Amino acid sequence: MIIESFETKDTYELGKRLGKEAKPGHVLCLYGDLGVGKTVFTQGFAQGLEIEEPISSPTFTIVQIYEGGRLPFYHFDVYRIGVIDEMDEIGYDDYVYGQGVCLIEWANRIEEILPEHYMSVTIEKDLEKGFDYRKILLEEY
Repeated sequence: MIIESFETKDTYELGKRLGKEAKPGHVLCLYGDLGVGKTVFTQGFAQGLEIEEPISSPTFTIVQIYEGGRLPFYHFDVYRIGVIDEMDEIGYDDYVYGQGVCLIEWANRIEEILPEHYMSVTIEKDLEKGFDYRKILLEEY
């Protein structure tokens, strides 16, 4: 499914809608270049999970844990992962196969350990359609 986002609010609201629909064990893999709106999407997703605390990218911690919403939310940023074994060290399986919801940024870096079923969310810019335009591709695996 392709969603067109014409402003930041659209990207946020899509994330929020998906957060409201999330169930225990759901995994979203978030793809997109720097500056495409991954953090905005994630902030909306967290709002849909009824998480009130500020959401930021866990670039240096790899995983940020939010437990104040209707489901535990595990926000991964695996951009800086050097070797896949680092994921074992942080307890990746416990999060991904647990009762919370996971959102994994830069998931292409850990493809070999992704669960069998997940939703892929790819955000792309198209400057010909405007500075704030985003094409968001949702795919179920």
